[in-house]
Amino acid sequence: MARPLLAVQKSTTTKMARPVILMQTRGTRTRSWGVIPARLEHQHFNESHPELPDLSTGHKAALKRREKSTVRRTGVIVSKVGMTSIMYGRERTPCTVLQLDQVQVVSLKTADKHGYWAVQMGTGSRAPHNVPRSLLGSYEAKGIAPKRELHEFKVRDETGLLPVGVQLQPDWFKRGQYVDVRGRSRGMGFAGGMKRHGWSGQEASHGNSKNHRTMGSAGPSQGSGSRVHPGKTMPGRMGFEYVTVQSLKVLKVDNKLGVIVVGGCVPGPKGRTLTVQDAKKRKPPSNPHCVKALEQVMRNHPDAAEKLQAARKKHLEMKALRQGGLV
Repeated sequence: MARPLLAVQKSTTTKMARPVILMQTRGTRTRSWGVIPARLEHQHFNESHPELPDLSTGHKAALKRREKSTVRRTGVIVSKVGMTSIMYGRERTPCTVLQLDQVQVVSLKTADKHGYWAVQMGTGSRAPHNVPRSLLGSYEAKGIAPKRELHEFKVRDETGLLPVGVQLQPDWFKRGQYVDVRGRSRGMGFAGGMKRHGWSGQEASHGNSKNHRTMGSAGPSQGSGSRVHPGKTMPGRMGFEYVTVQSLKVLKVDNKLGVIVVGGCVPGPKGRTLTVQDAKKRKPPSNPHCVKALEQVMRNHPDAAEKLQAARKKHLEMKALRQGGLV
């Protein structure tokens, strides 16, 4: 049998020594030494390679992968008024009316501090005695009245941020563009399997007695074990889940009435709070409209930064007085 021997051979490209295996072979007439090179290491798919980009993981890498699918601008919080229809010639188009109520920028999220870019919006009003004291201090530091609803809209980069305290109007969106509307669906309460999952039900006769709409057996007892499989459809609470209706066309925008009219239906009953943002799967509004809308917002609030600084200064003064027991 051949006896393997270990030896060290210096590589011509690097200064490090490379181990090789010397295998002694015996033939019928000759006896010689054969050199077998060291086995190459297996190249895993996630190993670094000079011809491939380095793979990265983590929160920042995930945000980088979703960068192109994240919209550039913030959205608004609206309230569903109801459905109606608009006539275009002889064509009747069903649509939904959405109401804006004091939609303001409450806070900003930055990548350096929070790891991502986002704009927190608030809508409506709320009595101060119904707001926690910690949240009241946050509103006081920004010079904003307490809001009824808060929602956070992620944006692609810092260009999508807005000054704190500015208010958005329906003309933030352009007539003819497409938007995504998200909100909770109508709650149905505790529903049976036939209503919740569309079961066909049991037989009406042939020995069936008062079990026409019941579920029957919950799981098998042989082969897969005497258990109920995960995900088995059963009766339970139905509705009141987050639903996103994508690519709805904006039909009308009215700043005087403070409404946005979108084609089609949106989730939830009348009065439901929804969010409206530029559509992800359609082309964003034109760049001139975005610039014009941003300039209009800044013209309506030219002293937003000064008001924010004054509110923060007053908040610190009031905080010192409260800590001293003077207020």
